[in-house]
Amino acid sequence: MAKRQTAKVANSDLLDGEKLYQERARLTLPFLVRQAKAGQTIYYSDLAEEVNITNPRNLNYVLGAIGNALIDLGKRTKTEIPPIQCVVINKRQELPGEGIGWFISPTDFGKLNKTQKQKVVASQLTRIYTYQRWDWVLQQLELSPVPTNLDKELAEAKNGRSGGESDQHKKFKEFISKNPNAIGLNANLAEGQQEYHLPSADSIDVLFTDQDQKIGIEVKSIISNTADILRGLFQCVKYKYLIEAEQTVNDELPNCRIILALQGQFPQELTLVKNLLGIEVVDRIEPAVNSVLT
Repeated sequence: MAKRQTAKVANSDLLDGEKLYQERARLTLPFLVRQAKAGQTIYYSDLAEEVNITNPRNLNYVLGAIGNALIDLGKRTKTEIPPIQCVVINKRQELPGEGIGWFISPTDFGKLNKTQKQKVVASQLTRIYTYQRWDWVLQQLELSPVPTNLDKELAEAKNGRSGGESDQHKKFKEFISKNPNAIGLNANLAEGQQEYHLPSADSIDVLFTDQDQKIGIEVKSIISNTADILRGLFQCVKYKYLIEAEQTVNDELPNCRIILALQGQFPQELTLVKNLLGIEVVDRIEPAVNSVLT
């Protein structure tokens, strides 16, 4: 009930409100519009990082203010605007927080089971992704779209040429295959298969199997530069569709998760691409002493 109350209390005055959560709401909404136009959800933690909020929990009032602002704008303009805050989800259940129920469900959202919640949210996401007037919404609220200019990085990624697998990449790949816990997976998983070959003749660095879920890992060692990591993000998009296609052909339920594993730190300038594409990244992985990298 407290979370529903948060949604009710959060003041929607985005144009003139001076409270911190209102200022943050003005900053945050353009990022949600970016995700909506891309048809991609975003984790609370990733959104918080982009808008410089240290604690993702502080997004509750921010998202509540956005939701109320859209309701008010809709009433003023006699327009039905989807609850864009649905695109923000948690990592544990891949669902928005229970406070979203105030905006999308006539019943107590918190009392629904996970499957029921998924169906309710999926319906709202379809409305959000197909809504054609998000730029108009920003204009009405006197907000500007998130600027994007990655021409240089994209050009460098396109012009990259592979010189074959480096020794660092080979050793880091082997370490990941033997240590699933290094990327947050169950330590008891069977050793990952290296260079898993797909029907398209592509190969993903490591593939783990966790019951009926395939978990593909694209790895980048410490020598990978920004352009190489950007290529890795796009490779992750490709591998997800290819693995799910193979599952479909094998009469399996498409159930795939892709992770980009980095030995170094993820470049901040690529955060926009990561979130637009919805790629899960684990960085700054330090191989244990006496591992295959020593």
